[in-house]
Amino acid sequence: MAERVLTERQEVILRIVIEDHVLTQAPVGSKNIAGRQGIEFGSSTVRSELARLEQLELLDHPHTSAGRVPTDAGYRYYVDHLVPRGEQSPVVREVRGALELGAIRREVDGAMRRIADVMSQVTNMLGVVTGPPAQSTTIRRIEVLLLQPQVVMVVIITSTGAVTKRMFAFEHPVDTKLADWASDFFNEQLTGLPVGARSTAARLSDPTLAMSERAFLDAISEALLELDDDAEGLIYIGGQARFVQEHRSQDLVQIGGLMRALEERYALLQLLRGALGRPDVFLRIGTELSEPNLQGMSVVAAQYGSARRNLGAVSLIGPTRMDYRLAIATVREAAHALSDYMEEVYE
Repeated sequence: MAERVLTERQEVILRIVIEDHVLTQAPVGSKNIAGRQGIEFGSSTVRSELARLEQLELLDHPHTSAGRVPTDAGYRYYVDHLVPRGEQSPVVREVRGALELGAIRREVDGAMRRIADVMSQVTNMLGVVTGPPAQSTTIRRIEVLLLQPQVVMVVIITSTGAVTKRMFAFEHPVDTKLADWASDFFNEQLTGLPVGARSTAARLSDPTLAMSERAFLDAISEALLELDDDAEGLIYIGGQARFVQEHRSQDLVQIGGLMRALEERYALLQLLRGALGRPDVFLRIGTELSEPNLQGMSVVAAQYGSARRNLGAVSLIGPTRMDYRLAIATVREAAHALSDYMEEVYE
């Protein structure tokens, strides 16, 4: 269909229908619009304009009611033309405050989970944050600790503050000097390198090593080579229980499909990558989503990152009948807050 051009009056009526429907979940009739403060036209004019908006496929007319409800195209027109650009909501200040807790600021995983949960609290939608890709994370420090004569623990701290620990048991006691040497060797060879099996393995293949040193490294290097196994698929989800409770009247098939999308991850990650590289908010409404498990849902997302690169996306997922003004303001603020945080982590 060609680009729809609405009159100012039609835009006013469309905005009222959408915002009332989001608030009440009920169809909106002409009597709910005519006579409002600032509305100078009567019921007959409103009915005529509602019919015209229905012809334009921006509104639908449920057979059980005389009122109208928005279509996906109606929501799209509202988002593109009627939501003020750059609007700030006082409610989303809570999002920036989520990263001002000293305990959270020490670890990226905690910051991601906190942002996802606070976005959900603010909007009653699902908050979803994708983690930074493995190649953006570097090794900061490695410790090889002898816990018992035959038990060694390898501790890896990355540039994001994440701490990974792996335990290794040996048949014979391990020399304390050998464990200390391994710590020094790992840090000399790997500090500052990206997390990843390829770059790590290359730096560990030193032909000058003694046989005992080579055998010890081979036994414990698995802790380093497996660091990035799940990094590409990290997703932090906030508010699942809250979302299901809030939208329990929603079609259970839609809710089930959304939960499957969260479990399968791959399609959701591919969708949210669409937000990367965009200067502003990425938004897909209802039928604009090709993923079958997300039918009847909308996704509002924005990319976050440091000055040098995009690292991931913050997003909200909810029914098409969502408060788009609040959702857009929330993801925009969350992206800014997380970007500021990442600038400190990756400086």
